[in-house]
Amino acid sequence: MALIRTEDIRNMSVEERGKKLRELRDELMHERGAAAMGGAPTNPGKIRALRSNIARIMTIQREVEKY
Repeated sequence: MALIRTEDIRNMSVEERGKKLRELRDELMHERGAAAMGGAPTNPGKIRALRSNIARIMTIQREVEKY
């Protein structure tokens, strides 16, 4: 899971950002569920990357709403 560049997020439409946010949240829920069940994560940094991407999208959404 690579970090999504801020420039790419800004170029997305509002609908695309919302769709991507839902996808990332679903994936994060799946990864957290796997970790809670005691399974070894396939990629240990994936949860952190997902959280960072979600925060990035939410921050840009707030900027767009505010201005």
